[in-house]
Amino acid sequence: FKVDANVGKPQVSYKETIRKRVEAEGKFVRQSGGKGQFGLVNIYVEPSEKGKGFEFVNDVRGGSIPKEYIPAVSQGIQEAMRNGIVAGYPMIDVKVSLFDGKYHEVDSSEMAFKIAGSMGFKEGARRASPVLLEPIMGVEVVTPEEYLGDVMGDLSSRRGHIEGMSQRAGAQVIKAKVPLSEMFGYSTDLRSMTQGRANYAMEFHDYAEVPKNVADEIIEKSGAGKVTA
Repeated sequence: FKVDANVGKPQVSYKETIRKRVEAEGKFVRQSGGKGQFGLVNIYVEPSEKGKGFEFVNDVRGGSIPKEYIPAVSQGIQEAMRNGIVAGYPMIDVKVSLFDGKYHEVDSSEMAFKIAGSMGFKEGARRASPVLLEPIMGVEVVTPEEYLGDVMGDLSSRRGHIEGMSQRAGAQVIKAKVPLSEMFGYSTDLRSMTQGRANYAMEFHDYAEVPKNVADEIIEKSGAGKVTA
């Protein structure tokens, strides 16, 4: 069988988050002949703890939004988070508190509150210092000592942070944290740098903020405009 494989550069799974707390309003109103649409939400948008993903808190008091519309607000926010503000990447570690709103006896619907939630979140996230995040890998390189300087210099040139060194069976072991985007082609480079005598392993560590100069390049490639915090 002949299979045409599309072998392009692997894609990096970027994410987005926010850095500060803001208050925002989302209002969706369509008044025309017959039944209209009405939903208004007041929310706080803020960073949550690393690794929390998405948190939604219902702080509505006094029935300013009927209970049956609350899940729709959360749903609208989560849909908006799938395409972030900076470059369209999914957003993580965000907390949204719904604290007030308004509804209309006739014109309000789940759809109206879903759209209002989405609009309010997008408006708030734009002002909440949105940032781009990249996956950081834990990298371990085992190399003969004579190549130690070259290997360390190369890791640093890949925006790597050397965390420690040790010895193992007569070889040097380097532990580093390196952005995944900088590790493409590393096995070939390491082989040629050490005449095939070094090896490495890597695993996902966590997400970290992308430096501004690098973020600007990624944003440009994604077709999104620059976001200033």
